[in-house]
Amino acid sequence: MDKKDPPKNPPIIKNIGVTASEKYLGKLCNKTFLSLWSYPGVYQDKGKSDDKGHGKEVCDLLVVFGEHIIIFSDKDCTFPDTGDLALDWKRWFKRAIAKSANQAWGAERWIRQYSSRVFLDRECSKSMPIDFPNIINAKFHLVVVAHGISQQIKKLFGGSGSLLIDSTIKGFNSHTRPFTVGDLDENRSFIHILEDFSLEILMTTRDTISDFINYLEKRELLLRSGKAVFAPGEEELLAIYLSRLNDENEHDFIFDSSNPKDDNDLMILEEGFWEEFKKNPQRIAQIEENKISYMWDSLIEKFNHYVFEGEQFHVSEGGIKDTEKILRFMAGESRFTRRFYSEIIIDLLKTTPKDFRRLTVLLPTLNRTHYYVFLLFPTHNSISYERYRNARIEFLKACCMVVKLEYPDATDIVGIATETGLNNDNQTEDAIYLDARYWNSELDQEARDLKEKLEILTKAKFRNSKAKEYPDIELKTIPKNPRNKPCPCGSGKKYKKCCGA
Repeated sequence: MDKKDPPKNPPIIKNIGVTASEKYLGKLCNKTFLSLWSYPGVYQDKGKSDDKGHGKEVCDLLVVFGEHIIIFSDKDCTFPDTGDLALDWKRWFKRAIAKSANQAWGAERWIRQYSSRVFLDRECSKSMPIDFPNIINAKFHLVVVAHGISQQIKKLFGGSGSLLIDSTIKGFNSHTRPFTVGDLDENRSFIHILEDFSLEILMTTRDTISDFINYLEKRELLLRSGKAVFAPGEEELLAIYLSRLNDENEHDFIFDSSNPKDDNDLMILEEGFWEEFKKNPQRIAQIEENKISYMWDSLIEKFNHYVFEGEQFHVSEGGIKDTEKILRFMAGESRFTRRFYSEIIIDLLKTTPKDFRRLTVLLPTLNRTHYYVFLLFPTHNSISYERYRNARIEFLKACCMVVKLEYPDATDIVGIATETGLNNDNQTEDAIYLDARYWNSELDQEARDLKEKLEILTKAKFRNSKAKEYPDIELKTIPKNPRNKPCPCGSGKKYKKCCGA
């Protein structure tokens, strides 16, 4: 859209946080959850005395993504140093963790009762631009970020500076062991407690909203499973989670039952899992392979930029909320899936001649039923820019209809279109959505006519992907007598049931 054109939606202005720690949290969350779903410093209007009064802060950062609501409460408190460690811990815990937990529970309570009264500004004049889910279906995830402790842990004990985890500790009054946390209140929503090191390592490792939420959900299930779980730090739990899969092929906390420190009721982790995981050649290869996946993030954020600036070229009747629904499908993809999709799109951009039209269908993963349609549509000097964009959108709509015709199981179809050619400084993108649940014989016939008339998917080609989350590499280190030892690939399985099979 040309900058001279007036905005079609009012711009969205978010807070960036007040303190240095809040601003840092905002940057991390913006990268992981992306800008349309992450909101620092939101407010509620209770207690405003007049039109000039200020509302009360709900929480330090709020994430709303479909049915998921993540509440962050951030506190930066210096750890006391009186010489009485037990007393210092008690005081710091009360200010940094207990106070934050109460804020998070209070935010959850307010949102459950008054989600329509959450605002972006202190004056409570700017409502949330995206909808909260139906509270009956909402899934809350509460995170306390407690700064000012990691350096003290390193000073006294060395290591990463991560808080110790003991699931047998229940309730505020039981948190008397310095630098050790458990469950703050069994009868309320679970609070995930992170300090500086754990926050950064988790947000940079599980750096998509689906990966982050999946980790929190599995973590809560583990720590409230009734099993006594002891871990010397968050990173050790994370290493177990990332290297192992459950029966549904999902990352999970799967442990070796042959380990005497891991039975049905007790699980003790020792230091070293994270360091081994980081050095694993397959983990190193995964990080390298994932670099291309951030193209998907950039594409979403380009759409988000025009949403925030109020400069979308094409705005449907639902405005921002319609756009958010389309982009939510894209933002819901895992880092691995983003890598797979990005590879296909970049290959198309590189190999398609500038004057050719090209269409590809990105098939769903993990037994889902939403499809992506990616269209390269060449420009024509003989028509105006506005006419070109409108023609591209109409053709993209036709493509989505034909995809429903070809893939009857599709329930949600997201169409994305751009100009043919790579490294185009004037590259523009369109995105549309087809709710394919509502389909009848008339639409079916219309799709057949469009397929024949416009020659859409008449010569479809399919490509099979052999991509793996952790790329296969030559395993140079095989342990002596390896059959019953953990496989060096990091799968968590015995060697005889994994690479030695």
